[in-house]
Parts: sequence; structure tokens; C-alpha cells
Amino acid sequence: MELQYFGGNCVRVTAKKASVVIDDNLASLGAKSVTKPDDIVINTNSNIVETPEHGRIMIAQPGEFEVSNISIQGIAARGHMDATGKKATIFKILADDIRLVVVGHIYPELSDSELEAIGTVDVLVVPVGGSGYTLDAIGALKIIRKLEPKIIIPTHYDDGKLKYEVPQQDLPAVLKEMSMEPGEPVAKFKLKSTDLPEATQLVILERAA
Repeated sequence: MELQYFGGNCVRVTAKKASVVIDDNLASLGAKSVTKPDDIVINTNSNIVETPEHGRIMIAQPGEFEVSNISIQGIAARGHMDATGKKATIFKILADDIRLVVVGHIYPELSDSELEAIGTVDVLVVPVGGSGYTLDAIGALKIIRKLEPKIIIPTHYDDGKLKYEVPQQDLPAVLKEMSMEPGEPVAKFKLKSTDLPEATQLVILERAA
């Protein structure tokens, strides 16, 4: 499995049989869509109506899906701003024997039923920008402690280039609050199921151009 980050919550997951693009609403952030015609497209926020023009299939709701030997499970969750009626979907992706979970803009207190549905997590993709729009460092830590992933990949923070609807914290400020020390940022993160670390590891992905 290989992961790339494009800003916002947008991540591309490239497996042996297919690629999955998650939360490609980059056009609304002042960037270009990265979705290709053969990509499986996932949207964690059902309140965002914008969808990429391309992609072979769009998955934006709870349920179980199987596409090109990739298993995708959508788990209904409370949206981050639950009082406004917003909902979200947590996605668990099983590809190349790696269990990847993308939480999106969710309420940080996971229910017992959500935890049971999520199960074991190898890689967690979690937004951290905060400011009332999405999870902040404290909310992200709550989820990390509950799920105990092997790999943590933070997303949706200010990089000085994208135009977020609500100003987001920059990554150094977030990591200081989380008391986490990252390694050197990487352009692409490649992972085999046999290479998963024993202790939790923080991976910073450089934003792809």
C-alpha cells in the first residue's frame, strides 16, 4: 500500500489492484481535483455535495462495499458539529492486508458501537486543524487513544496554500499540543502488512503538488 496527501482531508491510497481517493473536495479549497477515471472515490462528509468529475464509483454512505479486491466499510458517525444535524461516515478500508481507517470530521467521543465496528486499526488518517470545524489536537488524541493505531497520519491543517472555510491550525502547533515527535516528512508512504511497527508511529506526508 502507498499513501499520498494532497491537502485538506484528501489522501490517495494505492493498492495492488486499485486506487482509492478520499475526500477530494480540493476545488473548493483553491486547488485542483486529483481524482482519475479509474479511482474509487470516498467522501466522509455527506453534507458536501461537491464531487469530482471522474472516478469509477463514489461511496459516501454507510454500508459494506467490495471493489477490485478492496473491502470498504462505511460506519455512520456523529458529525463534528452534531448539534447542527451534520452527519459523517467513518471509512475502514482493507487493502493489501492493511486495515486503514479514515475518520473525517467526526465528534471525538466514539460510541461503543462505532468502536466495535471499527475494530483493529493499522493506519489512522485523522484531521487535526480544529477551530470548531474539525478535530483539534485534543479530539484527535481521544480517538488515537481509543483506536490504538500502529500508524497515525494527520490531515486538514494549515499549510499556507489552501483556502480553508475556517482557519486551521498549522501542523507544528498541533503536534506541540499532542506532544508528538514526527520523523522527516515523506512524499509517499509505502507500507507492507509485514512492516507494521510495534509501537505507534506518527507519519507526516508532504502535500503533493
